[in-house]
Amino acid sequence: MTTVLVLNAGSSSIKYRLLSMDDGAVAATGLLEKIGEETSRLTHRAGDADPVVTDDRVADHDDGLARILDVLEVPDDLVGIGHRVVHGGDRFSGPALIDDATVAAIRDLVPLAPLHTPGNLAGIEVARGRFPGVPHVAVFDTAFHATLPPRAHRYALPRDLADRLRIRRYGFHGTSHAYVARAAAEHLGQALEDTHLITLHLGNGASAAAVAGGRSVDTSMGLTPLEGLVMGTRSGDLDPAVVVYLQREEGLSVDQVDDLLNKRSGVKGLTGGNDLRAVEARAADGDPVADEALDLYAYRIAKYVGAYAVALGRVDGIVFTAGVGENSAEVRARVAALLAPFGVALDPSANAERGTAARTISDPGSRVPVLVVPTDEEREIARQTLSVIRP
Repeated sequence: MTTVLVLNAGSSSIKYRLLSMDDGAVAATGLLEKIGEETSRLTHRAGDADPVVTDDRVADHDDGLARILDVLEVPDDLVGIGHRVVHGGDRFSGPALIDDATVAAIRDLVPLAPLHTPGNLAGIEVARGRFPGVPHVAVFDTAFHATLPPRAHRYALPRDLADRLRIRRYGFHGTSHAYVARAAAEHLGQALEDTHLITLHLGNGASAAAVAGGRSVDTSMGLTPLEGLVMGTRSGDLDPAVVVYLQREEGLSVDQVDDLLNKRSGVKGLTGGNDLRAVEARAADGDPVADEALDLYAYRIAKYVGAYAVALGRVDGIVFTAGVGENSAEVRARVAALLAPFGVALDPSANAERGTAARTISDPGSRVPVLVVPTDEEREIARQTLSVIRP
């Protein structure tokens, strides 16, 4: 058996999965939350067994990984450990074998993702110390979008300034977009290199991507994950002058504006809460505020679909994925209704169904197939890890 351990270390959490790459079986999975707080929680599941939850204080990432290893039976056939890293900047266009130089390069990119990269690095450093004889691989959220052409990645800023400060569109959710694009092409019975797709990763964070032949040619998130679609707590696109206006009129500091746009805007700012299921329930009960928020949410998605039809030249499929994309028939229906003038039509029965496999939800007469493809970022990280270890 060939086993890969996937670690996703955040600032106060460690998510993990142990995967057999021979048969695709998940040997174990889990999440350690609230590292450094008074009470932390470890939820661990071995195979198909019921989850086991342990509440106890975990001081730091070193302590956290030790707790995980206490319950995780790491097999002798472990061939590698894949680490999710949020930002690869312009340094990494694919997965990278981790050595001291790689760690130094990632540390140099901390200013581009100061909330996420330190946690990623902590997980890498702790894991390397505990598994010194196992290859470690960094898989970057941004790497899939390294293929964006200049017309898509460059902002209209003074060139010297933008280049010096590395200001450009990087894009995120790359492992998800890569995974679902490949799975969607397979579901459609087409070769990935001949397929043009618009992939919609809709969760608390949300992004759209135009994928031509398996390569990202445009995406909605930018220098940071704030740009683009309306999200759970992030504003998405807005006039940049809003920032200056808020500072001038409300006296907000840079940090206060950052907090407002990233943590108190989006669906939460529009409705008071970022749980889209609750917003849908309120809209169904006749709440005009909730209905307007859903309308805005779907409209922004449909606008990006239209824009990416231009970027691709033709569209072979529109793909919904992630928590909202996979589970919200209401959001999918609203987006499709906005795209109806262009020949997009859903099958209401298929759209209402739930499942764990890729499925088509469009009407047979739809000009463009519409799909729901469950994402699996951990499996994609494991696949990319193995591609580096065994090219």
